[in-house]
This record gives sequence, structure tokens and C-alpha cells, in this order.
Amino acid sequence: MTKVAFICVHNSCRSQIAEALGKYYASDVFESYSAGTETKPKINQDAVRIMKQLYGIDMEKTQRSKLLSDIPPVDVVVTMGCNVNCPYLPCKHREDWGLEDPTGNTDEVFVEVIKSIEQKIFELKERLSEVK
Repeated sequence: MTKVAFICVHNSCRSQIAEALGKYYASDVFESYSAGTETKPKINQDAVRIMKQLYGIDMEKTQRSKLLSDIPPVDVVVTMGCNVNCPYLPCKHREDWGLEDPTGNTDEVFVEVIKSIEQKIFELKERLSEVK
């Protein structure tokens, strides 16, 4: 099965949301991982709370902040939009989703970013389904 890594610098918000939604919606097409070049002691608490509200997903139960070296080799790398020093992982395909980090913003901003990630997960699932 295709392995997809969602990566950004801290692996505490956008990449964690993408990993959770990838597992939730696309586990029949690809395995989802997330990682960063640095870690945070815990996943962004606003992201955790809003993901519970919207999807009933408890990211803290199933996920933690991970380094690039903590995940297996992957086929597809999706960077979240970390601009200057985006982490590098070897892969067959790479794309950047160019998402703003919602950390420190309102719930509305978080929901907007989460919905963008959800849409992109569906698009990625469709593209990877066609590749099989």
C-alpha cells in the first residue's frame, strides 16, 4: 500500500490534522504518517479540540509529534506550506499544500484550514486510486 507522509517543521498542527484525516477517509488507499524536523511536547490543543468536535477523532489517543526519522520510508511526501526550511524526505512524488499555520488564530481559522486539508485528502485519495 502507498505510504504518504504529511510533514512540516513542528509536526504539531497541520501535518497531524492531515494524518488524522488521511487515516479517517483514505486508509483503504494509502497509509498516513506525519512528522517534522522538530517536535512539540504535545499536539496543538485547539486542533485536538476542533477535530474532536468536527469528526469525533481524538488525535492525542492515536498520534504524537514525530521526527522524520521516526516514520518508515514513504512513497509520497506532502509538505504543509512551511516555506523556507521545509524538511526533505526521499520519495517518488512530492507536493506542497501551501497551508497557513492556524496556531494562535480563532476557531474559524482552524476550521477553514481543517476543511482545506479534508478537501486535499479527498483529491489525493482520488489521484492515488487512479495510480493503482
